[in-house]
Amino acid sequence: MAAKLGGKKGGKYQLGQNSDINVTPFVDVMLVLLIIFMVSAPPSTLAIKIDLPPAIPNPSDPHPKKPTYISIRQDGEILIVDNKTSLDTLAADLAAKFNVPNPKTQTVLIRADRQVRYKDFMAVVNTLQTNGYYKVALINEDLGTS
Repeated sequence: MAAKLGGKKGGKYQLGQNSDINVTPFVDVMLVLLIIFMVSAPPSTLAIKIDLPPAIPNPSDPHPKKPTYISIRQDGEILIVDNKTSLDTLAADLAAKFNVPNPKTQTVLIRADRQVRYKDFMAVVNTLQTNGYYKVALINEDLGTS
């Protein structure tokens, strides 16, 4: 128990008993016990048998597929690689460019001039998402530090 100095009854220097619980020693003991259990407990290792494939890389494709770029020029002109297109025919032109059964699983890379308006850029992105092209990546130019 702790002592209380001063109070309503008695003099200024009379000691009384304090019935409040002092939790500091309790916390100290709990922290010591926690450390002891953490050190003495064996690490929990589970042996799960998994049939993993060998760690050899897949043979690379002798003819890697070139990525498909959509370029947006400052004047609002849209190009798929080097072919002009518009927002209305963008999805059909992309499907023809990919020439696969499900072109919507392909990644489309977008690059734009510095002065392209945000509205024009987002129109292209929204057109792609509306037509199910969700794998869209943006390309920027690394100017470097000089």
